[in-house]
Amino acid sequence: MPAAAPTIDFDVRRHFPLLERRIDGRPIIYLDSAATGLKPRAVLDAEAAYSRQYSANVHRGKHALSEEASEAYEGGRRRIAMRLGVQPRHVIFVRGATEGLNMVARGLRLERGDTVLLPIGEHHSNIVPWMREASVHWLEAHPCEPLDVEAVIRAIEATRPRVLSFAHASSVTGAIHPVREICAAARERGVLTCIDASQSAPHLRIDVAEIGCDFLTFSGHKCLGPTGIGVLTGTQSALAGLDPLLLGGGCIDRVTETGFTLKELPYRLEAGTPNISGAIGLAAALDFLHDIGFDTIGRHQGDLADALADALPRRNGLVLMSAASPRLALGSLGIVSNRVKPDDVAVALSMSYGIMVRSGFHCAHPLFDRFGHANGALRASASIYNTAEEVHYFGEALGRILRLFGE
Repeated sequence: MPAAAPTIDFDVRRHFPLLERRIDGRPIIYLDSAATGLKPRAVLDAEAAYSRQYSANVHRGKHALSEEASEAYEGGRRRIAMRLGVQPRHVIFVRGATEGLNMVARGLRLERGDTVLLPIGEHHSNIVPWMREASVHWLEAHPCEPLDVEAVIRAIEATRPRVLSFAHASSVTGAIHPVREICAAARERGVLTCIDASQSAPHLRIDVAEIGCDFLTFSGHKCLGPTGIGVLTGTQSALAGLDPLLLGGGCIDRVTETGFTLKELPYRLEAGTPNISGAIGLAAALDFLHDIGFDTIGRHQGDLADALADALPRRNGLVLMSAASPRLALGSLGIVSNRVKPDDVAVALSMSYGIMVRSGFHCAHPLFDRFGHANGALRASASIYNTAEEVHYFGEALGRILRLFGE
């Protein structure tokens, strides 16, 4: 029988009901936060309050419930704007970073002759929309290292892209990139910048004006919020210059028999009935993170990153895909073997130890092609509700499983 997981006394865990669950009598050790974060009670309660107390459409009526729903929805927008350092009209609610990136790629009216510069390790959501609209040029960079500003400048000057789009932090290696310096260099050369902050938003303070990007997007479910909601934000000129991805109710100011006019930001980019409870829940999630404090979160994330670096085994047949500092508490392990695949190890960790990690290609096929990992990798990613003890326990369990498989 595998040993029981250590008892964890970590105060923030009491806010996450899922961690009270047991699978076959074992507590859950959740190390898949790069895929989706757990939800604190504050988020669950905020979503439930909308459905139970004032479930009505927003901006569509003057009755009491519609007014309450509209105020909660717009109040959520104002709170999110304050957390990001932007104006409320610059918070565009989208279904997630995927929709945000598609909205920018399609809305810029790119042509096939336009170049978009991308690092090789980007998530598919930050690759495919650009491929559809323009010509992608790959920025050569080691995925386990932060992007080098001088190398980015050389690539910009060589390719003359219209857009540079990249993740604030890697979803495969945890590398954190110097976004402010890169955006400044791109701006000086007339290049638009688009930041995917999906991995960084739960762990790092995001100040859009300080970063200096034209566009920034992230998914709510990565930062302890609901699924199906996210934010696209940026500068007034950049957002106002986008063609809407969708047209219909909510974004229209006036329709005649011969044409239509659009509302001002943010509504011109928000067609249709929105995810009302999701927006309210996302605001609660960002409030929760800010109440803990990003200095505290950053220190804890650093401790977990160090623990993960120690926990991931180093031996023949294993390829560690984890960044040096600065990094998130996120790392991937490639397994070069005909006997065992990352999927097999993930199942064994879940079934025998209650440890939840992700296996596969993590929506980064070009990166894995470059590494030559045909089977993908095993990824562990920690968040504020994890402890160093859990991470070390994961390392011990992983070692036992690999030995059982003969690795």
